[in-house]
Amino acid sequence: MRVERAEPEGPWSRADAAPSVPRRVPSNRGSRDFAQTRDELTRLLGPLLVAPDPVEAAEEVHRRLDALDPPVRHRTLRLLIAGVPVENEERARALARTLVRTGTSYLAVSTGLVLLTELGEPQDVPYLWTLGRLRTLVRPVVHALDALDRPAGALLELRNHEGPVAFGPLLDALDAGDRTAVRQRLVALPDDLGPEVARRVAEASRLADLPAEVPGLPAREGAALIARTGRLLFLMTSLRDYQPEILSYPDAPRAYEAFARGAGLLPPTLDHHALLLSAVQELSTGPAVLHDWGPGRREAALAELAAVLRRPEWRAVPDGEGDEPVVRRRVAWVRRTRAQLLGAPRSPGARLRLAVHERDPGDPATVEARVLVDGRPLVADYFGRGPANSPEELLFPGTLRATDEPREVRLAEAYCAEGCCGALYVTVRRDGEQVVWSGWRCPVPPGGPREMPELRFDAAAYDAEIARAEGDESWMWPARRAARLIADGLRGRPDLLARWNVRFDWAGTAFSDPDKTLVSLLYDVEEGHVRQLLWSIPEDGTPPEDRAVAALRRLDEEDPRTYGG
Repeated sequence: MRVERAEPEGPWSRADAAPSVPRRVPSNRGSRDFAQTRDELTRLLGPLLVAPDPVEAAEEVHRRLDALDPPVRHRTLRLLIAGVPVENEERARALARTLVRTGTSYLAVSTGLVLLTELGEPQDVPYLWTLGRLRTLVRPVVHALDALDRPAGALLELRNHEGPVAFGPLLDALDAGDRTAVRQRLVALPDDLGPEVARRVAEASRLADLPAEVPGLPAREGAALIARTGRLLFLMTSLRDYQPEILSYPDAPRAYEAFARGAGLLPPTLDHHALLLSAVQELSTGPAVLHDWGPGRREAALAELAAVLRRPEWRAVPDGEGDEPVVRRRVAWVRRTRAQLLGAPRSPGARLRLAVHERDPGDPATVEARVLVDGRPLVADYFGRGPANSPEELLFPGTLRATDEPREVRLAEAYCAEGCCGALYVTVRRDGEQVVWSGWRCPVPPGGPREMPELRFDAAAYDAEIARAEGDESWMWPARRAARLIADGLRGRPDLLARWNVRFDWAGTAFSDPDKTLVSLLYDVEEGHVRQLLWSIPEDGTPPEDRAVAALRRLDEEDPRTYGG
């Protein structure tokens, strides 16, 4: 800390000045079982956490951790130490502080940082901030700061951000405590930040507090700040990562409330329509619902956003500028989504609700059939490693219909693949006047979701909701409707493909070009292998019903293996 004060940007902050990081375990070397390592670490650290002399205990921690073979890296260390019981918080805190302030090995310092995540106090923040100047300790320090001073943790992470966006001007404004400059630099940031970076920007700049400054600003400045608040929230809901960053942003409820209060300052442009509608989507069916909102707060924010969207000047959706495909798609999406979200209100007493979610085409994602139980999005609540499956998988084939015969249904799959990070399964069965969801299966690595309860629904209400969701096509665009009609036609006529020894796989639209209908077909080749044929049907201006009829006719007349894509 003395050197930092004397030479804030000195060469001492290079990576080689930090404690050495344990080597990675070679791939040809056996690794210990997680539970075994946890038990070993508990035996090593447990007695030292209650030792009366923190200096002697810290020296022993160094010796014991250095003897671990193979060594444990910080990410694993956090999971392991979380399970070590702390019987005397005062002594454990003293040991943690000694390790953080005087430790000389990576593992010892990281152990102190992990302990301070639970036991630290505001007085520890300056020490953590200084350690964060050592680049090899940035990640462990950020985790500790997130628990003690989240804006400081975000600031440290942004300082070490490696990417095309330069945060220097914003960080300088934050260091200077110049709120005017912070607002200006925040608004000037590009619109395409990654989800985690957007969250860190929001945390470092205390985004939830900024809209309170709007009343004293010129109208244009205030509107720009409100729009930036909405944009950062939207980016945090991106589905590009395993868990939406909005769940890692504790101030999300306050930020959404501030955005809703200021939404009336925004002019009704296409971008602003998209921001407001996206916020309504998220606050109705998205992961943001899972935050601890308190009584009535989320509903009040939704009401404020809906009131703005219902104003006369907002009812006419602008066509946008130019004739770019993404602009046309966004205009069509805004019109569809307005009709869905501002239409007839839902009955508040329904326990099960199925809502198809299509994200703003300006930041596209897969279409998902969100499952809400008692108003909470089930997949985000209990799985969180990927979105719910598409309506083509969950709704249109009748997958969720309940019969006396139990049927296992896959509700979601991890972004990477089921074989990597798992999937969420449930068994659906009818039990008299009730439908039961039980037998949850969620094969994920350690640290996965909590145990899931058996869910029971009134059978009549359940059947009605399934029927409503299966018949709801209000979210569809023409290419997607053509895909559904083709899929329904192939399910109704299995002989159509059987004659060619081809099987139907799925029908949908291309992610990169949503106006293109795709039909996936499978057929067997030599040695038991299966080959996929992906048939592309472009938008030609004809009604989707006509395109589906033409596609089915061609499949009836020609072997699809002869015309491929």
